[in-house]
Formats: sequence, C-alpha cells, structure tokens
Amino acid sequence: MKLDPRFLTHVTKGEHYLIAMGDVKFKGIVKNNNTAAFIIECLKKDVTEEEIVEKLMKEYSEADPETVRRDVGNVIEKLRGIGAIVE
Repeated sequence: MKLDPRFLTHVTKGEHYLIAMGDVKFKGIVKNNNTAAFIIECLKKDVTEEEIVEKLMKEYSEADPETVRRDVGNVIEKLRGIGAIVE
C-alpha cells in the first residue's frame, strides 16, 4: 500500500498537513500529529502495515508495541476512509 499521489504533504511552522488534490472523494486538508505524519511519510513508498510498525518502533523504542500497532492501524483506516491509500 502507499499514499495516493493525488494527496500532497506539506509542513509549515512545524505543522504537518495532508492535502487532497484533483479528483478525489475527500476534498480538504488534514492536520496531522507527529505519529500520523511519520506514518504518511512511510506511505510515500510501497510499504506494509507491519513495516510501518517496525519503523515506528525503531524511532520510538520505548513505545509499547501493541499501542504502536493499534495507532498505525487507526491512522491507516482513517486514510483509507478518505481515499488517501492505494492498495
């Protein structure tokens, strides 16, 4: 899976945004927290959910693996819901 190329990312003043461009069902901008922004950056290349979990665990080694899995799953489901992921 990966980020649909019709969605752009932008960072301004430390804030991370996902912006819908072109002909997509979601029309708008999503402001992301640091975890969601990390996941979206991972999705710029073809990646599995488990690979994202592994990358987050390397970045935040003190994090609880089950919490990381749950958070990654939640973000991915929300991105799917707005059509931002290509399977």
